[in-house]
Amino acid sequence: MSIYALKGRFQDLLRPGVRGLYRIGVTANMVTLAAALVSLVVAGWVFWQAPAAPGWYVLLPVWMLLRMALNAVDGMLAREFGQQSRPGAYYNELSDVIADAALYLSLLSVAGVQAWLPWTLAWLAALTEYAGVLGLMVGASRRYDGPMGKSDRAFVVGVLGIALACGWAGAGVVDCVVALMALLCALTVFNRVRLGLREAESSTHA
Repeated sequence: MSIYALKGRFQDLLRPGVRGLYRIGVTANMVTLAAALVSLVVAGWVFWQAPAAPGWYVLLPVWMLLRMALNAVDGMLAREFGQQSRPGAYYNELSDVIADAALYLSLLSVAGVQAWLPWTLAWLAALTEYAGVLGLMVGASRRYDGPMGKSDRAFVVGVLGIALACGWAGAGVVDCVVALMALLCALTVFNRVRLGLREAESSTHA
């Protein structure tokens, strides 16, 4: 189970706005690259500013929510308005991995946090996306299985950002949460490989 399962309803809410963006000439690739760029800026700002002013950690939940919306918007523009392209596929996958890593690594700014944990999370998060894309190479679909997909990670990091901004959490909480996320990412990799192979085998025998 993953928050990704709610994507359809989320897209329905965004569809009127997506039509408006299309009418004024906004493309899927523009949205993808803009979201990646802002993610890097937000991550850098949190990393440098939040240690002195923890209130800046509130940028994490705010941006995670907006970024989830933008991720839905670029996909809708691509699929529903004929903007799918080979370069766009690369932009979408690579920019997500880079932006995710930057946002997770901004947690290194928390005093006392075990540095290897955010780095491990960033690596395993990238591996989950790689495992998802590999489904296409074995004759399955692009896999989005959980329990710790991109949307789930965004939700957890957003909640962690709120806790840090309000002074409810410190390094110990961050270490525990990030370690659990990393373990669930490893399980997600396993699930995406297992279910991708199952899907590919089913389609072969269909």
